[in-house]
Amino acid sequence: MEPHEVNIALTIALALIGGVAAQILARHLRIPGIVLLLGMGALMGPDLLGLIDPSLLGGALHTLVGFAVAVILFEGALNLDIKRLRRESRTIRQLVLCGALVTAIGAALAAHYVMGWVWSQAVLFGTLVIVTGPTVITPIVRRVRLKHSVGTILEAEGVLIDPVGAIIAIVALDVVIHPSNASFFVGLFSIILRLGTGALIGLAGGYILALLMRPKKLIPEGLENIFILSSVWAIYHISNSLIPETGIMAVTAAGLVVGNIQTRISRDLAEFKEQLTVMLIAMLFVLLAADVRFDDIRALGIDGLVTVALLILVVRPLNIAVGTAGSGLKLNERAFLAWMAPRGIVAAAVASFFAIELTAAGIEGGTQLRAMVFLVISVTVLLNGISSSLVAGLLGVRRKSDQGYAILGSTDLGLTLAKALKDGGEEVTVIDSNADAIKQAEQMGLKVVFGNALEERTLQRARLDELSGCIGITANEEVNLLFATKAKEEFKVGKLLVALHLKDGHVKPAMIHEAGASLLFGRPQDINLWSVRVKRKLTAIENWRYTKKSEESEDDRPWLVESLERTFFALVLQREKRAFPIGEDTTLKQGDLVTFLVYEEDAETARLWFANNGWVYERVEEDEPNQSNE
Repeated sequence: MEPHEVNIALTIALALIGGVAAQILARHLRIPGIVLLLGMGALMGPDLLGLIDPSLLGGALHTLVGFAVAVILFEGALNLDIKRLRRESRTIRQLVLCGALVTAIGAALAAHYVMGWVWSQAVLFGTLVIVTGPTVITPIVRRVRLKHSVGTILEAEGVLIDPVGAIIAIVALDVVIHPSNASFFVGLFSIILRLGTGALIGLAGGYILALLMRPKKLIPEGLENIFILSSVWAIYHISNSLIPETGIMAVTAAGLVVGNIQTRISRDLAEFKEQLTVMLIAMLFVLLAADVRFDDIRALGIDGLVTVALLILVVRPLNIAVGTAGSGLKLNERAFLAWMAPRGIVAAAVASFFAIELTAAGIEGGTQLRAMVFLVISVTVLLNGISSSLVAGLLGVRRKSDQGYAILGSTDLGLTLAKALKDGGEEVTVIDSNADAIKQAEQMGLKVVFGNALEERTLQRARLDELSGCIGITANEEVNLLFATKAKEEFKVGKLLVALHLKDGHVKPAMIHEAGASLLFGRPQDINLWSVRVKRKLTAIENWRYTKKSEESEDDRPWLVESLERTFFALVLQREKRAFPIGEDTTLKQGDLVTFLVYEEDAETARLWFANNGWVYERVEEDEPNQSNE
């Protein structure tokens, strides 16, 4: 291998490990990864340590960027829920179309009058900063726990504005490099043609991919993700080969289709793509940031900072005012949207491409343009990444918490508990990695999340940060405990309940208490026995109201009758229009309604005990189920 080739390989390898290290540190610090990636690129670049030199890559850098952007936008679109997009479709459409125009014009005016740039350079800058970017927006939305309407708008804008902004910028560059009298009209037609062609190719490609992934034996197990990845790159480059720069729109449309058509591997695919995206973002941001010289940014001076301030404080609020007109969003929600506009990987990538193309065409200002875009990225990412949580709290756009429960395990007993909580008025999310088992939960009208409950992404989809509590009721006690521990450490869930089997196992009650959880059902139960009984339809759900006054009862947990533990046990307590799973800390008050699981063969024995101990049977009407899934 030639020394030059060794240097290229070393540059990519060092950029990759440096980027991943920055991502790891960012996770520990709970800040957007891009904040540290920019710093890592500057640190490792020629101006400081000199460990990497992106100029060695030449045209290969643009190729790397293309492959990475294809995966990043496909992964971002993969996570967009069509149902939510429809609810906010008017606002999203206005932001992507009208808002983009406001940003382009506003940024161009600021660059011309503040920076003193010629109009052609100013217009290019305006088109470059149209985009926001899912690489920054998505982590912020997940971390800050925004209201669903606000979060959906921000995520959709970040994904959908990228191809629109990038195509507009590329067409504007073509007009600047090859001016003519009909350039404006040709350019407008070119924008529409590229967006439309890319969308059609992406929709067709995404639908074909989804169809191919449905049969179980067509794509062998273990090769699904590799097949999808190669197909995404094929869609991107096929689209670009037909009409240049349409691939970015094609992969976005394909991701939107694949993400909203249920396939046997859709969730695994999303997790695989997210990991790959993190790796590609890590490498590219380090390379692109290292390619910018400090002297170029310093040369922008105070005028550069004033221009960025105008983008944040004037242009973005105008963008939101136009984009949310008639949307019904409240003033505080609009204010938060106006504050949030961090730029990401697409802006950085296209700016670097502009610098190369303008230099090659003999047009001055490419390096200055790239430096200005990176200044915008740096300031907006730092500002939004650090302040988003505080601003969301001050403006009151955080989601409400302490509502509903997540249940790990779609066993028969777990679903019985879920149904009892749902009938009591609580929102219930069932988590399981067994696709066949979780279908039963869907048929019961329960919300489901398919995936590994010990992985952060699965728990994020279950929205643990909004819930009252989490319940582990699988056949594996260790998994139940790990689930509770992760829910507490990562998502700060307050109420945690863990099911223990009656027979001795590896997990002891003391271990559950050390984890900050309590025993589900108030004590160990013969989980397997009751699951079999439920499966064979040998049990009944009965609601009994407690009528004794507290001073009349010697025990505030009178359902724990050891001699009748195989006859019945309590599932759910209902009080003041709320339902609570039974745990060690559950106590009774007069008038409380308790849902019991009763073994029908011993039902008369159970009912006699209830009648003799201050309980009154109460019939509760069941609601019709409404099926939903995540």
